[in-house]
This record gives sequence, structure tokens and C-alpha cells, in this order.
Amino acid sequence: MKRPRNGIALSRADKAFDVLDYILLTIAFLLVAYPLYFVVIASVSDPIAVYEGRVIIWPIKPTLEGYARIFSYESLFIGYKNTLLYTLIGTAINVVMTITAGYALSRKELVGRNVMMMGVMFTMIFSGGMIPNYLLVRSLGLYNTMWALILPGAVSTWNLIVCRTFFQQTIPDELREAAELDGCGDTGFFLRVVLPLSSSIIAVMVLFYAVSHWNSYYNALIYLSSTSKYPLQLVLRNILIVNTLDDMVNDVATQAAQQRMGDLIKYGMIIVSSLPLLVLYPFLQKYFVQGVMIGAIKG
Repeated sequence: MKRPRNGIALSRADKAFDVLDYILLTIAFLLVAYPLYFVVIASVSDPIAVYEGRVIIWPIKPTLEGYARIFSYESLFIGYKNTLLYTLIGTAINVVMTITAGYALSRKELVGRNVMMMGVMFTMIFSGGMIPNYLLVRSLGLYNTMWALILPGAVSTWNLIVCRTFFQQTIPDELREAAELDGCGDTGFFLRVVLPLSSSIIAVMVLFYAVSHWNSYYNALIYLSSTSKYPLQLVLRNILIVNTLDDMVNDVATQAAQQRMGDLIKYGMIIVSSLPLLVLYPFLQKYFVQGVMIGAIKG
């Protein structure tokens, strides 16, 4: 017999709703999880079995040949190194600028903060466009450097609004007044009081910006001309879309076999490129939920 919910016996309608809820959630979970699972088992299955559609639930004739070819591809490691560098430096700059700007705009004593906020929100609706941005990057001497991928997007307008709302809801004016009575200045209050109380929103910003940098390829496609500076996603684009697999499958005898091996490599590439974020997310999940809910409250 099902236990009462909060001490209240469940009616037939409640029980029917619970059953329907579980069924719908299970279906939604399968729709989301199975494609990911299929990519995993397809990446270690015999390419002929994958090509013939016989890989459904379990891997068939497991093989690591696809991963062996992937990890022997030099451009992949160059892309990994570049992406790690861009993500670490870019996320650090993004978080520092967003947190400090969000806190400043949340303080009532900042003169003209509403005008500044209107200017920030204006950029969410109107922008210069791709060509003016490209000309600006070239004129600043940032073209074909990693700074072209980091500085133009140093602060996300949406993330700035979330941080501002978080500080408005979390850091009361009374706390600031108490710190002033103890002789704490603005900088000391921010470093000693505000930051320790803001671990959740900092974790959220790290996750948002890190995912954005890790998955970004469009800016690199526009602003980078040297293949030695390509991030991982641009390397994967060249493999998955431009189909530059010749160096990886040139020892396979027939064209059909090359096509099947190419598909196996593509599945493996998806796993290799997604693994770091899949490992990072569980450690930030609790902060992610808490920070987004607090920052989403209208202030």
C-alpha cells in the first residue's frame, strides 16, 4: 500500500496522476538517454553491424579500433589543448568580470546604475552584426589570436542580469552597514563577505561560461585562420561536416569500408569531445540548481 503523501491519504485521482507522471517522465528520459547510449555502444561496435542497423541494445563484436584511430590523430590533441586553454582563460575572465559587474550594478549607492543597466539590456536586442564585429576584431589586432575568442564575449548580458539579481536577493543592505561599522571598505566587503556567500552563483557562471567556450566553434571559424590554433569543436566540424577523414581511413581497402570506419570514428569523436563536460557537471549540479533559482527571481 502506498504511503500517504505528507500524512494525507492519496485519492484515486492522485494515484492515477502519479502513475501517469512516472510513465511520462520515463518516456522523456528514454527519448533523451537512448540517443546518447546508442552513440556510446555504436562507438565500440563492429562498424559493419552499426551500418546494417543491428546495434540496438548491446554492442556487437566490440572493438576499440575507432578510438585507436582517434587518439592517433594529431590534430585532435592540438584541438584539445587549444580548447582547454581557451576555456580556462576565457572562463576566468568571464567570471571575474561578470561577478564584479553584477555586484556593482546591484548596489543602490551606485550612481546611474539604472541607466547602465538599460544600456546593457539594449545589447540583448540590438547588436552591430557579424561584419562590424569582424572589422572591429581586425582593427584591434585580435584576428587569428585566442583573444578574438575571449574578449568580444567577456561578459554575457544574460549572465550579468542573473548575477545582479542574485546579489540583490542575497546580500542585504544591513550586512553592508554592519561591515562598515567594523571598518570594512568596499573592496574588503566584496572579497571577505560577498564572495564567500556567492559560491553557488560563481559555480553556475563557471559552468555556463565553460560550456559555452567548450562548445564554441563559430567565432573560431570566423576569427582564426591558422589550423594550429583551432579549438576542438572546429577540428570536429572539419571531420564530421567537411568530412576530412582521409588521413584516418586511408589504409582501409574499399570505399564502403572507409565509409563504415568513418562512421565509427565520428561516434567516438562525439564521446571524446563530450566526456570532460559530462565529468564536470555532477560536481556543479547542486550549485547550478541553487544559483539559477535564486538568480531567476525578479529583483
